[in-house]
Amino acid sequence: MEALSFWKTIIMDRSDLLVGLISLLHENGIKYCVIGGQAVNAYVEPLVSLDLDLVVATDQITEVERLLGQRYILKRFPHSLNISSTGSDLRVQIQTDERYSKFLERAGQRIILGLEMPVAHVEDVLRGKVWAVQDTERRGSKRQKDLADIARVLEKYPELSLQIPEEIRARLYTDE
Repeated sequence: MEALSFWKTIIMDRSDLLVGLISLLHENGIKYCVIGGQAVNAYVEPLVSLDLDLVVATDQITEVERLLGQRYILKRFPHSLNISSTGSDLRVQIQTDERYSKFLERAGQRIILGLEMPVAHVEDVLRGKVWAVQDTERRGSKRQKDLADIARVLEKYPELSLQIPEEIRARLYTDE
């Protein structure tokens, strides 16, 4: 089964949120890149997830909010815009924390979910995962997933391990 068809079946994307959202961003010249778990999937063996995390250019966030609000269900939170659509289980989150905006500079095209999209550089993906693990406001289960994502990246890119704070590295392989 083609990757995009598989993805749409898993997330039950009957409203075509994924393709519609990416098309809307492209058609309007919005600079964005994929971060989070799907970005991890672009560099290592992929895992299925209903989440798609993005960052957009800081100076375009108002325009993005306007465009998305016209077409999708949009909820604003302190550090994100969450997008959903009736008929899709896809959960899209646009990160508005300014730390992530620098990821756009080094993003490159990769295939994710059967679509070619700009994806944050592997080192930036790792940096974002470190921030997520360190964020004590996040649920413990989410932080554990972020820790697992760090381990997945380091298995393929062990040379990046020194970019991980020692207190996080010590938690990575507690069963060995």
